[in-house]
Amino acid sequence: MIKISAPGPQITTKTVKNVYIKANQNIKATELRVIGADGANLGVMKKEEALAKAAEAGLDLIEISPNASPPVAKITEYGKFLYEEEKKRKQAKANTQSVEIKAVQITIGTGEHDLALKAKRASEWLAEGHRIRVDLFLRGRAKYMDPKFLRERVERILRLITVDYKIADSIKKSPKGMSVMIEKS
Repeated sequence: MIKISAPGPQITTKTVKNVYIKANQNIKATELRVIGADGANLGVMKKEEALAKAAEAGLDLIEISPNASPPVAKITEYGKFLYEEEKKRKQAKANTQSVEIKAVQITIGTGEHDLALKAKRASEWLAEGHRIRVDLFLRGRAKYMDPKFLRERVERILRLITVDYKIADSIKKSPKGMSVMIEKS
């Protein structure tokens, strides 16, 4: 019986972005789909055979897709693999855009000039790419007014917004009164 040992020091299971990466002897699967160091598909083989190929090349066998059937493993340098995974994760994080939700609050008695100022500010936010929640704040007896009247009050500020927008979430009753969510179209 041939005893196969991993090249270099024993590698422990490491984590990249809370995903455990198994290498060499830590791989539990008995059969693996192996990708060579040059990126060529070496096919499905037994774990021991794959470890022998990795040892022959002086590299490590790393499980890159454990949920596949059979799991996929790659023959590569462990440190280089961890570095590339961390680099991919950082690049993906840098490419994400965060969209902030800005809020504009009005009441039934908000005057035309104040509505125009709030609509102007909302237009600026929409131009920057933010989502906007327009809240019609209702106090006391105003909560029990005709819904059509309240809806018209919300639509009044929407008509004053100069930037093209689409309604992401229609006018609905909210705990404070009525609200609508809009975003740039």
